[in-house]
Amino acid sequence: MNDIFAKDLSGELVSPEEPGYELLIDDIFSTMETAQELATVSVRDQNRVHELMEIILGKPLDESTTVLPPLYIDYGKPVKIGKGCFIQQCCTFFGRGGITIGDGVFIGPKCNLITINHDPNPDNRSATYGLPIVIEDKVWIGINSTILPGVKIGYGSIVGAQSVVTKDVPPMTVVAGNPARIIKRIEL
Repeated sequence: MNDIFAKDLSGELVSPEEPGYELLIDDIFSTMETAQELATVSVRDQNRVHELMEIILGKPLDESTTVLPPLYIDYGKPVKIGKGCFIQQCCTFFGRGGITIGDGVFIGPKCNLITINHDPNPDNRSATYGLPIVIEDKVWIGINSTILPGVKIGYGSIVGAQSVVTKDVPPMTVVAGNPARIIKRIEL
């Protein structure tokens, strides 16, 4: 039955009618319960935050990374978070499709990283598929922004507040808006 996890992560459609789907949902609910516990932890107790994040991710979170609860996350095992990151409170990660966050990434409050989408066929709308999100090193994602499935945000880029990123962002650029568009290049 573990093949439903591989199928889910590969980007294939996964339906509630499939054998093993209940195992996937059970794992998601377990993750969400741990995230609820995380929401009760003091932001000053980063040791406890890291303990709970290790349960959510299925691997240790680097000590140099700070997560401010609450973090709403449906599935953490396909999520990788680098060193020296700062993740503000009230973010939502739908991680089933895979999220890779590089080193030195700043994620503002209320940001959404969404890797899952529904089948456009209305007769099969309960089926979902995922596409990975990749956020390269030293990216800054502004408050209340949303990154959609399959997007890669290039090194050193900035996503302006309240943006909706629907396509890849080149390295060292500033994007903003809905949908996000390139505003300028970052020149050093």
